[in-house]
Amino acid sequence: MDIDASQYAEISREMMESDNWLHLYDRGNDYLDKPPFLFWISALGMKIFGVGNLGFKLPSILFALFAIYATYRLARLLYGDATGRMAALIFGTCQGLFLMSNDIRTDTVLMSWVITAIWLIKEWDVHLKLYHLLLGCAAIAFGMMSKGPIALLVPIFCFGSDWVLKREWKKFFQWQYLLGILVIALLLVPMSIGLYQQFDMQPNKTVNGLIGVSGLRFFYWSQSFGRITGESPWNNGAGLDFLFSNMLWSFLPWVFLFIPALILKVVHLFKQKFRQQPGQEWITAGGFILAYLALGSSRYQLPHYIFVVFPLAAIMVAALLKDFFEGRYTQLYKFFKPFQWVISFLLMIGSLLVVTFVFPGGVLWVTLWVIAIAILIFLAYKKDLQPKMFWLSVAAIMLTNFFLTNHFYYRLMDYQLGNQMSEYIEQEDIPASDIIQYRMKDPLNAFHFYAEAVISKDSMAMAPGKYVLTQDEGLASLQEKGYEYDLVTKGKCFRISELKPAFLNPVTREESMQDYYFLRIK
Repeated sequence: MDIDASQYAEISREMMESDNWLHLYDRGNDYLDKPPFLFWISALGMKIFGVGNLGFKLPSILFALFAIYATYRLARLLYGDATGRMAALIFGTCQGLFLMSNDIRTDTVLMSWVITAIWLIKEWDVHLKLYHLLLGCAAIAFGMMSKGPIALLVPIFCFGSDWVLKREWKKFFQWQYLLGILVIALLLVPMSIGLYQQFDMQPNKTVNGLIGVSGLRFFYWSQSFGRITGESPWNNGAGLDFLFSNMLWSFLPWVFLFIPALILKVVHLFKQKFRQQPGQEWITAGGFILAYLALGSSRYQLPHYIFVVFPLAAIMVAALLKDFFEGRYTQLYKFFKPFQWVISFLLMIGSLLVVTFVFPGGVLWVTLWVIAIAILIFLAYKKDLQPKMFWLSVAAIMLTNFFLTNHFYYRLMDYQLGNQMSEYIEQEDIPASDIIQYRMKDPLNAFHFYAEAVISKDSMAMAPGKYVLTQDEGLASLQEKGYEYDLVTKGKCFRISELKPAFLNPVTREESMQDYYFLRIK
């Protein structure tokens, strides 16, 4: 899916073909944005399964599954086995995780490494086995190779806040940390060498429109902290409330339970005069709050930035539900219980709109929706299914994403230009080397990936017999320059990662789309 996922897929494909695992290139150009770990595992996936969705997506999906397991293990350490299983299910069924399994991001792998690191370091904190700490530090290193220093900061926020509130000062000063730091440093060496060779050793190289860019400084400072200090030019005006407002959909169906879970944690902390007792924990709340403040301070934010702490949020929700089901906070439980029923109802109504209005699926999909409703009704009346509120929420979000994954996302791809064109040139047996893109507003990342070639931008190569993919502005320019051409095909496209009401409404969909033209120069 354009923009990011298909770009990452194309970078991974180029890495696989070149066998250059230390230097990153995007359509042949130096790439300096995300660290290499996602590209490593995706390129490896393509080597095994071939270029396509399976090779690209499967490694990240496996990491997402392991994140669910790590969430279970951490929650089991903190609250017991039953709460651990509930936390894993809450995290595994939040909307953000379903989304990341379809629209692959670096955050998927980052999240997995971070929660793994927190779990393993907590294992060391409890059982004092050195290998737990060293494995946890290795997870931090791989997390940094997935999306930067945030992978180090979140565990520090978790354990730092917990130990401060318990006044466990000795835990800040232990010789084993030196070994952990050594593990992190050693594992970061290959990536650092690649950055140094590709950028620092070539100071005259132009990267992202700048000359003299240090790859090492960019990765270890500018890309993360520079967005807070203002050193980075990236700024989309997002405020401190941006990430929370996006949690309202991305942490469905559990977000209205997360809010009281977090508030209760803070209230108890005030009541206890900022002290935690040995049997209590502030790993989850402290890690979430401090990470949120750090991420929310950035001048450039995207909705998925908060996903890294969703496992911590899931554990807090599971702990609150444990209290509810054991008879605590009865009035609060009665107040929030209807919210979960309403959310489940609205999710199914949304699914119905998808298959009947947004992208009508005919009798088959309406029948499947009716079956889904029948499943929910069966669960609602099943007396031995307890706690019913919890299981109905799980069922509703899973059924909703059955329709999103198998119907909505598939239909969306029909409107993505890269998918349309790659299918067309395959059917017509047109070599990608004969195609030139000219003044395209669409990034075409998916086209490069599925065509398994970098589509040229060299307008000087336009010659009789060559094909040109362009849009309105480019077509007018070609006509002005006197080019003669045959119109091979034309169509409409939309940036499907930037959904808008006008596109989702079939009545106004055509107006929201852009025209494209595929020409053959005479």
